[in-house]
Amino acid sequence: MARTSYVKMNGAGNDFVVVDARARAFSPTPDQVRAICDRATGVGCDQLIALEPSQTADVFMRVWNADGGQVETCGNALRCVGWLAVQATGQAEVRIDTLGGPTLARAAGEGRVTVDMGAPRLAWNEIPLAEEMDTRGIELQFGPIDAPVAHTPGAVSMGNPHVVFFLDHTPDDGFVKGAGSLLERHPLFPEGVNVGFAHVLGPDRIRLRVWERGAGLTKACGTGACAALVAAHRRGLTGRAATVQVDGGELFIDWREVDGHVLMTGPVEVEGAGVLPGVAA
Repeated sequence: MARTSYVKMNGAGNDFVVVDARARAFSPTPDQVRAICDRATGVGCDQLIALEPSQTADVFMRVWNADGGQVETCGNALRCVGWLAVQATGQAEVRIDTLGGPTLARAAGEGRVTVDMGAPRLAWNEIPLAEEMDTRGIELQFGPIDAPVAHTPGAVSMGNPHVVFFLDHTPDDGFVKGAGSLLERHPLFPEGVNVGFAHVLGPDRIRLRVWERGAGLTKACGTGACAALVAAHRRGLTGRAATVQVDGGELFIDWREVDGHVLMTGPVEVEGAGVLPGVAA
């Protein structure tokens, strides 16, 4: 069986196995995806990424979560793929297509990339939710009915669905895992949801932890950081730009007023390379 080469990368600690499938098809099964992502027996990563040909962009980025399922997009992976594409083409800016829509990426200094994530989707049926409600604060809570620990999160789609709870402290691992695993497949979200827990430290700074749909507790979630800034600004908690501190580092998020697009800037790192034995290509 063919052996497939990969590059291991991370963006603010959110790590990926990236396979170049532009010249040869790469179609792993869910079991193969889980085996590759397994940190004990495989290469180990949060997401598996395939670079595929595109008729409308420099490259198409396909994303599988560690549970074997495909998802629409991934913000930190977009920065990593953007860095690879900029290096390969020599262009100042590259276009990346995804199941969640197109994105522009450009180099932003040594080891940093800015990605234009486009405009957030804020209507209830764009996220999507199972029923109509105000997405600035939806009817959802975690904990006892009469004394919820977290409630009324904002809902945002950044090409994938997010809810963001606002807390007066930064939650520990146990809380994020407990609440996140319970809520990611809540009936209110027909496509599942990424669950963020934001502690607003000031008008230009947010501490964020994320339970990522299909991947679990992650060191960083780029689309989650974008969603947190958008949700916070809609609630009047921050300005239109803020540094979002995640477990793996910092991301700068700017929700531009001029066109409504969200720009994310953050670090990119290449960890190494290798081959994936036993994966059909």
